[in-house]
Amino acid sequence: MRVLLVGAGGVGGAVVAIATKRQSFSKLVVADFDLDRATRVAATGGGAVDAIHLDASNEEAIAEAIRIHGIEIVFNAVDPRFVMPIFRASLRAGVHYIDMAMSLSKPHPFDPHNLTGLMLGEEQFVLSEAFAATGKLALVGMGVEPGLSDIFARYAADELFAQIDEAGVRDGSNLTVDGYAFAPSFSIWTVVEECLNPPLVYEKGRGWFTLPPFSEPETFTFPGSIGPVTCVHVEHEEVALIPRWIDVQRATFKYGLGDEFIAVLKTIHDLGLSRTEPVTVGGVSVSPRDVLGAILPNPAEIGHLMHGETCAGTWVTGVGVDGQPREVYLYHLVDNDWTMENYGVQSVVWQTALQPVLAIELIAAGVWRGVGVLGPEALPARPFLDLLSASDAPWAIQERVPGGPR
Repeated sequence: MRVLLVGAGGVGGAVVAIATKRQSFSKLVVADFDLDRATRVAATGGGAVDAIHLDASNEEAIAEAIRIHGIEIVFNAVDPRFVMPIFRASLRAGVHYIDMAMSLSKPHPFDPHNLTGLMLGEEQFVLSEAFAATGKLALVGMGVEPGLSDIFARYAADELFAQIDEAGVRDGSNLTVDGYAFAPSFSIWTVVEECLNPPLVYEKGRGWFTLPPFSEPETFTFPGSIGPVTCVHVEHEEVALIPRWIDVQRATFKYGLGDEFIAVLKTIHDLGLSRTEPVTVGGVSVSPRDVLGAILPNPAEIGHLMHGETCAGTWVTGVGVDGQPREVYLYHLVDNDWTMENYGVQSVVWQTALQPVLAIELIAAGVWRGVGVLGPEALPARPFLDLLSASDAPWAIQERVPGGPR
């Protein structure tokens, strides 16, 4: 399959490393606004990878690149600000589309901590029929979270549970970065959007609603060396996706930020540094959030300074297929030293990049089929999890005592 990878940042670099090692694509074209960066990333993949300059905000230019290079699927690996022009260009060109983060939300104008405004992915879902009319698939939210976490929920519904009370995604790590007190392992734009927007919760009978940021802190014990971490509600796509295709009483997403990380984010917000609206400084117009991005270390360049493990997973409670109460945590645990040694990239971006590469392999093989805008849980889970099990970073499942400590 001929793939256009839009974005040569941390995840884009990891995609090339993984896809080259797995020989996943017949052709890969790496596109970025910074041609030098795209060229450096493409060079790591050998002769089957090309590099081009591309402005991810320019729908016309993206559609033209798709045509020139005979692209069959567009892989969006840039931050969510650019989802819609890339998505619309793929629709115009009549090709498959895949992303790891969906179109941005907008808080409710009057009651943002109770009512939903424009939800994550809503701008994409309204174009589902148009996409279906082309006979192509737009697979949205297909990273690790969202993505693998949604597939875990699908697997639990299909094979483990007769009734799901809660599908709660739980993400945590014990990653440290030498020399930095605060160094997010992902784009600060994404971190701020997820953590400072009103988090989304779903309850059957009530539907979707929101809470204040960092609500309902809990201690969740993660596998491996991570252990207990303070987790709080954050805005995330799984809550918008899972209830569309899976019958659950409740859907949540809690991120294991830890108390210190939460305190820093609250300070950033209180100082107005999370704002995207430009301010004028010395005659120059600049977004405070862009300033944060400029002064914080680049997540793609700190892998050699990182140590520890990261865990993505879905905690599911309810009634098992045997009619008894059941509680499980399905998860994917990755060690940073291992990803650096084997792929030369840090663990969070590697874990995020692996899942869409596997998804594209399933689409290319005709195992995953569909048209229109679909989330990962709309497709069969077993083929994906079998492919992940056969990789060098398999998933696992942990049985827990129903109603016991998390």
